[in-house]
Amino acid sequence: MYKKHSKGWLKHSDFVLLDLICMQAAFIIAYLLRHKSGNPYETQLYLNMAIFLELADIVVLFFFETFKSVLKRGYYMEFAKTLKHVVLVTLLAVLYLFTIQESGNFSRIVLYLTGSIYLFLTYAVRLLWKRRLRKKMKEGGDRSLLIVTTDRASLDVVLSIRNHNYEMYNLAGLVIADRNIVGQEVGGIPVVANVDTAPEYVCRAWIDEVLLIPGDDETLPQSLVDKLVETGVTVHFHISQAENKVGKRPLVEKVGEYLVLTTSINYTTDKQAFLKRCLDILGGLTGCVLTGILFLIIAPMIYIQSPGPVFFSQIRVGKNGKRFKMYKFRSMYLDAEERKQELMKENRVKDGMMFKVDFDTRIIGNKILPDGRKKTGIGNFIRVTSIDEFPQFFNVLKGDMSLVGTRPPTLDEWEKYELHHRARLAIKPGITGMWQVSGRSEITDFEEVVRLDTNYITEWSVGMDFRILFKTVLAVVKKEGSM
Repeated sequence: MYKKHSKGWLKHSDFVLLDLICMQAAFIIAYLLRHKSGNPYETQLYLNMAIFLELADIVVLFFFETFKSVLKRGYYMEFAKTLKHVVLVTLLAVLYLFTIQESGNFSRIVLYLTGSIYLFLTYAVRLLWKRRLRKKMKEGGDRSLLIVTTDRASLDVVLSIRNHNYEMYNLAGLVIADRNIVGQEVGGIPVVANVDTAPEYVCRAWIDEVLLIPGDDETLPQSLVDKLVETGVTVHFHISQAENKVGKRPLVEKVGEYLVLTTSINYTTDKQAFLKRCLDILGGLTGCVLTGILFLIIAPMIYIQSPGPVFFSQIRVGKNGKRFKMYKFRSMYLDAEERKQELMKENRVKDGMMFKVDFDTRIIGNKILPDGRKKTGIGNFIRVTSIDEFPQFFNVLKGDMSLVGTRPPTLDEWEKYELHHRARLAIKPGITGMWQVSGRSEITDFEEVVRLDTNYITEWSVGMDFRILFKTVLAVVKKEGSM
């Protein structure tokens, strides 16, 4: 799922926050220089001015767009823009004092010192922050971008994205559509696939977004575009190739210096992403506390029946193919992975895309008695009650997972994915999700799992997450749908 780019001054929320901090720092320093000691916030007039300066700062940022193209500005232009910004804020402060008829009670030295200190402080902070961002632009960020282009345009595209990497992309590789030069490099970026193998590469690798930029008077195969969209990956294609437009609700955006159409399985705004992350952090903190309490009770039981680590970790595949280590309370014997092949013939899920058996003897305490009766132990208990899932709250807190999402596949499951299966990786994996609250023990068709997960992604909303969390609690209490 693709997060829409912020518009206007919100696009530079980091600069806005730093600017507001610099304003308050300048105000405090000016007050101390004038009065030698004391707290400016203890006096109502000065407290009101401190608040007004923050509001005035935001008003100037909004109406005069003083952060527009901030990353492209040089030293002189940045100083000119900063000076203009400070003058406007200071004039608003003077107007405020005259309006409330308190200009005689407020120190003009404090006001002028605040403006002067603010000018040089925020100018220095902006330059330092831009230097840091430019360094990150060169190193790459946490979003993986695959570039699909033609041989003639490849070097220009690589250099353009690298020099205008405002989105902080990590360049994952190149696909040259009109030549098969896999294994070679263009501008230091490896060519990882050709036009035939590109969709399969996207399906198997960590790729967040794909950028399609053909050369002048050149086009890219429509079949390639269709297959890439089928994987659920976010696709940007050059505006000049508008006839190749695919997908729902395409957005017009800029990637680097290119004007592109962006299509994705779904979109989220900054506000929606912020609310979901806040919910995850709150739930993650609560869950980690509960996990610590459960550890004191469960750990001795696990260790007595199966000596060894209490926690189990496994590499899983997360959003857009990014791998991470997922944690659980160990509910199986230490040799469970080795014994998995022995039970594959009993797997209830078609094609082995997931693993689910009626009675798993790898679970701690599970055994079939000589008379055919089935005996369970602590392992079965913590799985039926979903206690084994609690350590995943640490994954949620880290940002690898979300409270609500899709089930993260194991590496061997992921290797079997077809193109349309990858669409369920377009969002962070979750502790619970649509298919879990739809009776996960009864669903044995992986295509049904994919359908439920993709429906969740395409119809996602914060309200839907709350509904799924509520249903999950009910399912756990009733012991329905446990693995």
